Amino acid sequence: MANKILVIDFGSQYNQLIVRRIRELNVYSELVGADISIDKISADKNIKGIIFSGGPNSAYAKNAPTIDPGIYKIGIPILGICYGMQIMAHQNGGIVSSSHNKEYGSTEIFIKKNNELTSTLSSKQIVWMSHGDYVKKTPPNFKVLASSVTCQIVMMANDQNKLYGIQFHPEVCHSINGQQILKNFVFKICKAKPDWSMNTFLTSEITKIKQIVGKEKVLCAISGGVDSAVTAAIIAKAIGKNLTCLFINHGLLRKNEVQTVKQLFKKKNQLNLITVDATKLFLSKLKGIADPEQKRKIIGKQFIEVFEQYATKIKGLKWLAQGTLYTDIIESGTKTAHTIKSHHNVGGLPKNMKLKLIEPLNTLFKDEVRALGQKLGLPKEILMRQPFPGPGLAIRIIGAVDQKKIELVQASDAILQAEIYKAKLHQDIWQYFTVLLNTKTVGVKGDQRSYEYVIAVRAVTSVDGMTADYAKIPYKVLNRISNRIVNEVKDINRVVYDITSKPPGTIEWE
Repeated sequence: MANKILVIDFGSQYNQLIVRRIRELNVYSELVGADISIDKISADKNIKGIIFSGGPNSAYAKNAPTIDPGIYKIGIPILGICYGMQIMAHQNGGIVSSSHNKEYGSTEIFIKKNNELTSTLSSKQIVWMSHGDYVKKTPPNFKVLASSVTCQIVMMANDQNKLYGIQFHPEVCHSINGQQILKNFVFKICKAKPDWSMNTFLTSEITKIKQIVGKEKVLCAISGGVDSAVTAAIIAKAIGKNLTCLFINHGLLRKNEVQTVKQLFKKKNQLNLITVDATKLFLSKLKGIADPEQKRKIIGKQFIEVFEQYATKIKGLKWLAQGTLYTDIIESGTKTAHTIKSHHNVGGLPKNMKLKLIEPLNTLFKDEVRALGQKLGLPKEILMRQPFPGPGLAIRIIGAVDQKKIELVQASDAILQAEIYKAKLHQDIWQYFTVLLNTKTVGVKGDQRSYEYVIAVRAVTSVDGMTADYAKIPYKVLNRISNRIVNEVKDINRVVYDITSKPPGTIEWE
């Protein structure tokens, strides 16, 4: 990759969106910790620009995240967003203070001066604010580009040293011309070229896999989802018959999933697929475990143990391949950002793992993976499968897992899938599934009192899974879903619909 924009992670909930927006410009971008060394940045001649993300801290606080001030002297353009602007001001001699007039949400700003960052913008802009602190005084040699009614400095610039700060979030869609601002920074200021695409990624990744793996053999974890399918396809493209795919039935799959996976991946993709039934092992390890993080880590550990046990049967096997995505790594936590939830393929890996790990998709988002799969020629039936979590139904059962609860989720989920498909909504909804709550409610069945479980229906629209909104399913369809689940699934007497967006919620409940 000849061009790269680094995003420095200061803990913003939107940091991954900045990366997404830059990649939408066909320029490669990645998220790195604020502890990255200046020498490492200087040595990478592909880096054309740096963006400081926002964050929840105060730049003047004692333990606030910071960065080596030498970064301002290496000659690479820097754009600070929200906290990123404040830490830039604080480190360069400006004053950052707590504001009496805090700004959250949609705000109108007024551009006072034009430069390469603002030249394509009109004098009034609607942007998304989310801050309690503000830059009270700019550092020496910085000029004020824009202000709002309550904040005198919402954009600042040192054109000579290519240092820029904006108090709002251009990466969110509520900032009407936010993408144009990022575009100005990337192309006009950083002089980056749009040279990143799935074609370039595919070519470079195949070369990389060949160099790393050589003639050694790889065992690929197949889950039935698009991530593991694309992982297997790209590795097969690189090493051919030296790839073996292993599908583990951990007893936490959707109804008839084993048969579906065999049909899709063995017949249509011609992969060397082997299935192992480890239901008893996984359920025994999960017995009585209610904490979602503990469930995820137990499942991750057991997956690796089963893979390592099977690996001894293949001569020359050195590698374990996983369909880990960039979103998995981000949500599992960085040094600055909080852990949202440990993904079993990230947080559950044992330190003494014998196999070496290869994760060719760990810099990609979900929609990018689908685009890559299309380039690899995977059939639509695989590419358009709904995301399914590695821990399976264990994280769609609130509380401890047992066989009866698994069957309740499987049965209710099958009804939901059938009704969504019947209503021809399956292509419009990104993901939909049922969740078994760890509670019972009073109901009436056959003129008698019932005291049974609650099923929650979760259905969302999304592009990459990092943000999502609940799907607006017609009431008639929801009514059929509810009636069928209550009437056909024993021990369920209530169905609720989750209308929470992400954030603040996550797509999965655990």
